[in-house]
Formats: sequence, structure tokens, C-alpha cells
Amino acid sequence: MSYIRSAAFADSGYVVLDTYNQAADPEEWLDLTFVDWKSSGDTRFAPIASAFGQMECNGFWNHTPPRADKDGVWVQGNVERAPILKARAEEPGANVGRCRVIELQPNDYETAVYNLHQDDNNRLNPDGTGWIVRGFFNLSDNPDSVLILREDRFDPSTEVRIPLPAGSRLIVDTQRFWHAVWHTGPEPRFSLITSWTSGPELDEYIEKYNGKPQESNPPLDQKVIDDTQTEVNRRLAERAAVLSAKGKAKAQTDDED
Repeated sequence: MSYIRSAAFADSGYVVLDTYNQAADPEEWLDLTFVDWKSSGDTRFAPIASAFGQMECNGFWNHTPPRADKDGVWVQGNVERAPILKARAEEPGANVGRCRVIELQPNDYETAVYNLHQDDNNRLNPDGTGWIVRGFFNLSDNPDSVLILREDRFDPSTEVRIPLPAGSRLIVDTQRFWHAVWHTGPEPRFSLITSWTSGPELDEYIEKYNGKPQESNPPLDQKVIDDTQTEVNRRLAERAAVLSAKGKAKAQTDDED
């Protein structure tokens, strides 16, 4: 299928923008209504825009009628408490789909790598329209925590680790990358996540704030990386075996009915 894509993502698949002064903004996220919604890790989400403006976080394709992750409807109860967060989501002028604040509890590197996942942003996205990417604005100050990106889930050599101080801004093709956050804690991490549609508006926003790939990763001992991948591979294989056994048991029960 042929989608409109940003040239800024052609090689790297992500860009890091200039940071902004988050300390100058009120901590609006502390006043939001959060709902239990699990992503990669121990999380809750506060919806800012959802499929029909309800206080929920489900994918737009899981509603009636099902649709792409575009044209999100502002959730009034949270928007009233977070006008600046809404304005930050609207600033690029690109179409906004899902928009929410994530609360992530502290974890470790192994847990983050185990939880690497790809998004399905472009499910039902019509051919010939803008490719949907995700913007990440770090609200809390977590300079020792990182967003992990991998083109290959099982190949650590493809790993990018992007620090998350307050005011950091990233735009990522999260359908291209396996991703998760390694949050060192000790307090929860908060981030504004917005689905944006690629096009000239988003291109201008990226150019305005000097969006470009990160030059180098924060250091991490290679033995830690290798040992972690070995353990994660073991855990994933063990999980696959359990799921396979459950599937075979169910199939046998169905045959007996």
C-alpha cells in the first residue's frame, strides 16, 4: 500500500526534537483521571482524546464503527484539567488520533526488553493517506530512563536508547520499531503520547524543532546486554511453550465434545 510518509523517518524511523522547558508548565497530569490499561509494563493511562470522547483507551478499530487511529475526540473531563497538554498535542497541526498520558512504574532492563512490542497504528488506515506515527513528550524528569527502540526484536545491535529528561520530544514510527521504556524510577514516569498523521504539517513541525536521529546511545555494558537477551529469549520460549500446550489441550477438548 502507498502512504504519505515523512522523509525525516526514511532512514532512522524516528527523530529527536529540541527539548522544551517542561518546568515552566504546570503538572497537569497529576490532576487527570486515569484508567487501568496495560501496555508494556505496569501502566495506567489518562485519555486526552479517544475514539468517541469517552474515558477509555481502546484502539479505534475495536469500536463500532471500526476506524483508523485518526480524528480522535477530546475527552472533556481530562481536557478541562490539561489545556496545555491538549495544546502540545495540537501544536504540529497534524491530525490527532489517540492521545493519552501514560503512567509507568519503575522496571528494569530485562523487563523492558521482554516487553518490547510494535504498535498497530495503521490498521484500517486508508491507502494513499498519511502514515500514523507517535509523538512522545516526557513530562516527569527521568534522565536516567530510556526509550528502547529495536528494528529487530531479537538483535541488540539494532537497539537505540533515548534518554527521557523532562521536556524531551520524540516522534517514532512505532509500527516499524519494537519499543518499550526502561524506567529506573523511583517514582512513576509520565509521558504524553499522541498519534499523528504524517504530512506537510508534521514535516514543518519536525523541521522547526530540528528533528534528527540521536548521535549515540548512552553506554551500557555489552555483557549486560548479552545476558539480558539470553534470559529474555529463554522467557519468551517458555511462554510460547505454555501457550502452545494450552492450545493443544483446548483442541483435544473440542475434539472430544
